Amino acid sequence: MMASAKYLSVFAPATPQQRKENFDDYWEFTQHHGGELLEDEKNLAKKRDRLKHFQDNPVKLRRPLADPEAFYRNYVEMQDDPKSLDRMTLMLTGIYKFARHEWVGIKGAWDAVPDMANSHTVEDKISRVHLAEEFCHVRLFDEMLRTCGLDKVEWVPLGPIKEKIYEQFPKLPGFLMDTPAFVTELMGVTFYCHLHHLFDDVLADEPEVRDRLKELLDEITIDEVAHVGQRRNFVGPIGIKVSKWLVKPFYTMFFNDIPEVGQLFDVERMIKDGVAFDFNELPDYMIERSWIPSYCKA
Repeated sequence: MMASAKYLSVFAPATPQQRKENFDDYWEFTQHHGGELLEDEKNLAKKRDRLKHFQDNPVKLRRPLADPEAFYRNYVEMQDDPKSLDRMTLMLTGIYKFARHEWVGIKGAWDAVPDMANSHTVEDKISRVHLAEEFCHVRLFDEMLRTCGLDKVEWVPLGPIKEKIYEQFPKLPGFLMDTPAFVTELMGVTFYCHLHHLFDDVLADEPEVRDRLKELLDEITIDEVAHVGQRRNFVGPIGIKVSKWLVKPFYTMFFNDIPEVGQLFDVERMIKDGVAFDFNELPDYMIERSWIPSYCKA
């Protein structure tokens, strides 16, 4: 296996020159990938069309959720004992809670970073499109929940303290922000890879919905894999060592905040996967549509 590995660790070293070239390369990629930026809508043309395709061709559960009220009671804050909930409900409330963190983070950042007209560096332009992609992800998560018959979901802010933290985070200087931002993207990819496997397990009797949720998740994961490489590219030689060290405390802290994760996933395994991440486990169809830094290619 090792002899034929195509890719290197995401923590592989990179020179300043390589990072500069990779920013230019990523900017080329991202413009084709998402299509035109529709700033007023916080959207991208190709992503909007892709979501519309899913909405115009809906699939439904063969057996509707037995107890949708259990979802609505627990999706914003867990009210019941998580052990008392079935895996389907836990999976759906867990998806919401993960996506909600993403949504809160980008809401704060959208107003903090320069809009495209005022983005004078390639890094600023990349960051603007990146945020638009993240808004597209929240719409795709929302579509997952609707596919399972949950059409009354509201996207609610976190508490005032967490909201404040998320609003201030993008205003931090790069050397403080870039490392945690990179680890957060890596955590997203790890979570999505584990969620993809969970669909097989929880939706074994619902092949149409299982396949649709995988398609929706793939759209998100393909972007997020590219974001991992892109955020890696912001990080210098000291930061990249710090990043690897941060994986365990970051994953632990974030997933402790979502009670569903401990019920559904092996967090220790996720941490190991994060530290070992090197693109080689991803399917070819994802890699073909995504982006990997040149210095992570063997």
